[in-house]
Amino acid sequence: MKIAIASGKGGTGKTTLSVNLASYLARKRPVVLTDLDVEEPNSGLFLHGRLEESKEMHRMVPSWDSNCCTLCGLCQQVCNFNAVIKMGDRVMVFPELCHGCYACSELCPAGSLPMVPVKMGEVRRYRVDGVDFIDSRLDIGQEQAVPLIAQTLDYVDECFPDDVCKIYDSPPGTSCPVIEAVKDIDFVLLVTEPTPFGLNDLKLAVETVRGLNKPFAVVINREGLGNADVRSYCEAEKIDIIAAIPNRREIAEMYSRGELLYQALPEVARELENIDAFLQRLAEEERA
Repeated sequence: MKIAIASGKGGTGKTTLSVNLASYLARKRPVVLTDLDVEEPNSGLFLHGRLEESKEMHRMVPSWDSNCCTLCGLCQQVCNFNAVIKMGDRVMVFPELCHGCYACSELCPAGSLPMVPVKMGEVRRYRVDGVDFIDSRLDIGQEQAVPLIAQTLDYVDECFPDDVCKIYDSPPGTSCPVIEAVKDIDFVLLVTEPTPFGLNDLKLAVETVRGLNKPFAVVINREGLGNADVRSYCEAEKIDIIAAIPNRREIAEMYSRGELLYQALPEVARELENIDAFLQRLAEEERA
């Protein structure tokens, strides 16, 4: 099963749940945890292990060859992203805007825009206490996270069989990186907090996963911090709340030290067990 852990906003506890759930489940079955928040990956702050592989990731962008270009301007016409512009006697290419669609390169009658690889980031694979951890990181200055997320998902599928539990720590929000991260996922865990901000962004996240037709459930983090509006909303929308991690000072202190929670706090372990039981039932229903 592929499980994405997502949220409508940053700071709700997405990474906290991801690393603890992956470590907890790894005691029972093979688990792969992948940090897809490539612009600011931080799951590695909690998981320290042996580096197994490091791989550079590239995306393809056009490179103008002035020797054979006829300056017909077709490349500018077919580019939907304004990444290729004809200016007088030259063609300007803006790699930051290019989406790698190959239209300009494939349709150029003179073949003057060959696609070339440009490094956009790096993927590292670690082995940490029974967890295979994939850390995907976008290079500084690169502006598009989606291509790296897509290649990271392909990398995980190539390296690990389908019967492995795959957990993805997704980017925050509801924009294009999140869509790319969850579009082929089997189940989404939406992490929220019981505050007005948490509820507002939970509604956006629910709208997004429903638009993608993905099954999902909610996990409340910092339970007891705010009010009961999140629970009332989930009840009205018939959304399952499968776990609630309490708001405790000890949790914040352990998090700030980069420590896993469930090993020292039985109440967190119980909530993780609730999630495991829910996912097991879901898998059994799918097999039936």
